[in-house]
Amino acid sequence: MTYWTIKYLHVSCVMLSISLFVLRGCLQLAGVDWRRWKLLRIAPHVVDTALLGAAIWLTLLLHQYPFANSWLTAKLLALVAYILLGTIALKATQPPARAAAAGVAALFCVSYIVSVATTHSATLGFF
Repeated sequence: MTYWTIKYLHVSCVMLSISLFVLRGCLQLAGVDWRRWKLLRIAPHVVDTALLGAAIWLTLLLHQYPFANSWLTAKLLALVAYILLGTIALKATQPPARAAAAGVAALFCVSYIVSVATTHSATLGFF
């Protein structure tokens, strides 16, 4: 596969992953039990696996690695924060206020990740 094919797959999976997170979060805050739909339980895992696979493929193809490139390290650390906050936000027993706060914080993390990816700067050009 070419660089552009892998990058297009990665970016497409990013958009789909974020959309699925927002959809599940909105449904949860609306009191809809989204977990009863098999598609909403399984699709995010499939999309995120493809997303991670494409990311690793790009890393190997471009020879740019986390902990060697500061912007990739920032993306990786922000990804861990996004996953932790997203888990809190989508937990079934979470109080709505806490779920909403964690969801907003997770979206800030993913916004940072996308910004770092487009600028290749962990500081986003502020320093």
